[in-house]
Amino acid sequence: MRIWRKMGTMKTKAFTLIELLVVIAIIALLMAIIVPTLNRARELGRRAVCLNNVKQLALAWNLYADNNDNKIVVGNTHQNMQHCWVYWEQALDEEDKIKGILKGYLYPYCPDIKLYRCPTGVKGEVVTYSIVDYMNGHDEVEGATIAPLKNRLQIRNASRQIVFLDEGRMTPSSWTVYYLQERWWDQITARHGNGTTFSFADGHSEYWKWKDPRTIKIGKMDYSAAISSLSPPIDDTHWGQGNEDLHRVQRGVWGGKLGYTPSSSPY
Repeated sequence: MRIWRKMGTMKTKAFTLIELLVVIAIIALLMAIIVPTLNRARELGRRAVCLNNVKQLALAWNLYADNNDNKIVVGNTHQNMQHCWVYWEQALDEEDKIKGILKGYLYPYCPDIKLYRCPTGVKGEVVTYSIVDYMNGHDEVEGATIAPLKNRLQIRNASRQIVFLDEGRMTPSSWTVYYLQERWWDQITARHGNGTTFSFADGHSEYWKWKDPRTIKIGKMDYSAAISSLSPPIDDTHWGQGNEDLHRVQRGVWGGKLGYTPSSSPY
């Protein structure tokens, strides 16, 4: 006996336009939640690398002092200076700029080129960190009465004394800020979540997140605008009056002191 089986016809159901729009909206919502989280996680990773970089540089800075009767390596990077930690090269080529690291007096103690640059630094820059003026930088700093330190034994509080900071790009000098006045001098950076990394004379490093919106604005300015054509310029009192970030940096740079009475914050 032959058995016949009746096969049912298969029917497929397509998405309606409304269902498709709902799915797209859900995907967009998930992306809006996930992408910022991923970006924050990536920036935290970069911050960790940056903190390690300035820490390693501070350790190298101390090793140099250990081997040179506590003398502090020169923080000014000008080509005419002797015993600079790195040398500023005018050439635009990266390979030529690397020569400034190789000739520097900290390279024997920190022989890894990657440690001289923040992972979010400007493309083409090989050095983004700077030593502050007070650590054997310029001999005379306008707006400051404290002579730069030449010997590590002169440091009174090594755990609070800034040596390195992430300036963002290398310049033919050391990094400075006013002492006698409530004003910025050089541009400060704002990255890794609107802050900056520092390392200290005892060898540890810290990340400082900025609280004043004016500090963040300065940190995000184009470098050429910040140092020349900006109106008002970054050393204008508009940016510094009552700025707690500025006060904190000045205290760290100048050994815990302010050469003026700070005003209250307008924010």
